[in-house]
Amino acid sequence: MIVTADLPAPTRRRLIRTALCWVVVGPTAAWAAVRLAGLDRGPLVQALAFTPYVAGVSVLALGLSVALRRWWPAAVAALAVVALLGVVAPRALAAPQPTATGPTIRLLTANLLAGAADASALVELVRRHRVDVLAVQEFTPDAQAALDRLGLDRLLPHRQLNAQDGTPGSGLYSRWPISDVGIRHNRGQGGWGFSQAYGTVAVPGAPPVRVESAHPSAPSALDQVEAWRTDLTAQPPATPDGELRILAGDFNATLDHGPLRALLRTGYVDAADATGKGLTGTWGPYDGDLIPPVTIDHVLVDRRIAVNELKVLPLPKSDHRPVLATLRLPAP
Repeated sequence: MIVTADLPAPTRRRLIRTALCWVVVGPTAAWAAVRLAGLDRGPLVQALAFTPYVAGVSVLALGLSVALRRWWPAAVAALAVVALLGVVAPRALAAPQPTATGPTIRLLTANLLAGAADASALVELVRRHRVDVLAVQEFTPDAQAALDRLGLDRLLPHRQLNAQDGTPGSGLYSRWPISDVGIRHNRGQGGWGFSQAYGTVAVPGAPPVRVESAHPSAPSALDQVEAWRTDLTAQPPATPDGELRILAGDFNATLDHGPLRALLRTGYVDAADATGKGLTGTWGPYDGDLIPPVTIDHVLVDRRIAVNELKVLPLPKSDHRPVLATLRLPAP
């Protein structure tokens, strides 16, 4: 065994610098490998939500290795930087949108934290931003009553609601008539049992649009990871050759999770990603948790729909931030 104290000082310093670089570079390289391989299993599911932050750390690791002239760690760090920034950076860049000549609609999705969110603030968001369609999750009977007392029933008179005590409830409100309505029940064994209200919205001057308030199970514990995967896999795929579809809600997943990326590949576009807002956090630390914000609330739209604008808005007394998407539909 080599005892560093017995080595010449320059050699000892080189070994210490090399070890330091590997300590910093190793985890980022491993993270890049896990992310690229899609190994979101067990505790890695929660960890992968923080991939954008690790991408930033990987740049610092590369800078440290270069500054200390440790070239092997620097080479590995460079590969990690390319891999992680390659999957993360495009979310900050707006993408070209399809040519859509139909009407514009404004869709808002909001998780109400078991009905505790400030109902007056939500109604004010609907009024101020002239929202046409509202999807809500963790929707309770008390929240429904409060929203209607504050005038939501006049702003968005058409609805498909499944208010329930606690967190399972879901709701869909619209300025325009809704048909073919229903409630989807997530069935992942051991999951949260969230429901998803859906319906076909008759937007004047556009083809019918199927809108669903999405809420797969949360991977909040190891025994719920498979339910999370099951619920995400069961989400309705896009129908790029059929009716227009929009899924909006709390997906409990980021774009670094394989099941959500698989759903997108069926023909959806993430509205935040399309507008360069894909790194804006929508959950945490808004309920007091000391964790960096992550992007788990999404508006997924049919690839034929143009995303004109996306905003992440405040909602007091909720641990989520509502997402407002301004969308241009294709003509009939």
